[in-house]
Amino acid sequence: MTTKNICLEEIIPGNPVLESAKFIFEHSKDVQITKEGIYNAANIIFEKMKQKEYSVKHWKMNDLHPQKADEAAINWIFLVDLLNFSFWSDLDKEDIPGYTSPDRYTVFYNNRSYTGYWSLCAAINRALQKGIPITTPDFYASKERLSDLEIKQIFKSETSEDIPLLEERIESIRQAGKILTERFNGTFATCIQQANQSSLKLLTIIVENFPSFRDEASFLGRTVKFYKRAQILIADIWYCYNNQNTIFGLGYGTFHDIDEITMFADYRVPQALHHLQALSYSPFLKATLDNYTLLENGSQLEIEIRGCSIWAVELIRRHITQKLLSEDGKNETEDNEPLRVNAILLDYYIWDFASSSKTALNVKAHRIRSIFY
Repeated sequence: MTTKNICLEEIIPGNPVLESAKFIFEHSKDVQITKEGIYNAANIIFEKMKQKEYSVKHWKMNDLHPQKADEAAINWIFLVDLLNFSFWSDLDKEDIPGYTSPDRYTVFYNNRSYTGYWSLCAAINRALQKGIPITTPDFYASKERLSDLEIKQIFKSETSEDIPLLEERIESIRQAGKILTERFNGTFATCIQQANQSSLKLLTIIVENFPSFRDEASFLGRTVKFYKRAQILIADIWYCYNNQNTIFGLGYGTFHDIDEITMFADYRVPQALHHLQALSYSPFLKATLDNYTLLENGSQLEIEIRGCSIWAVELIRRHITQKLLSEDGKNETEDNEPLRVNAILLDYYIWDFASSSKTALNVKAHRIRSIFY
């Protein structure tokens, strides 16, 4: 039975991403969501979240992330999420979380090697440590001040594999730096201030002004929206600045509608959702993934995987919310902290589950080269 028959709380979504996800699910052929699967996944996640609370404080627990909530950190977060895409390696033939080829793209920083998303953070921090103001928009907008060759050196690998989609990253850097300089006083902080503490307004500002964040596709004659990196950018601001005050008397990370942000549709979270039985794939899709077929950006299979993942996490969120209401007084972690649930924290948990799994998950992740994730 699919969730078309589930009587979970029906809320008219305010986020266009959620509206798109629901539409995709209702017309999906190769990806399905089952009622039993949603309940199973929600119950597993609920119990695990009580054991290991996920909250905004965990973001700063990694020392590669900014530890000081100031305007410099805003521009660091913007640059990281501008470039936060396509870190999987063609060299990783075994789709086992935690396994990496010794020759994949690697950045060495402060006596440690980093791969994946963390290689991006390390490369940027390494440049800053050398006195290169790589996170300053008017600096990286200018070819005279920062050449393409110098950008390539900043993201130089310690191995034979270069960072994927390097030319696309350089183009994104130039374009975004120019837009911030010409429209927003040279800082992403201006965008946040203009949003007036609304995550959805900030989302609109981002996707309307920065083309590389405009993560959209055409599905059955309709434009569907995912906005993965734009929403991660907002979530990272929330993580870093939550409850922090600024000279304007407002917290940069204070958003009255932060719970409207959806999960971030990438390639690892859908894989984990399938493993948790929240998603089911057709034999055709499974065979496609087993063959490591590179999907096209905007293809129907990719759209169904991403859209159904967003909708599945929304249904999981609703079910856990109902459990919290029904277990009044028991909705605390083992450390007696209040348990908070939104799609951002659920995504964090599911991504961590997939990345920390000691064995292969029961379906391979889909492969795609895209600037959107």
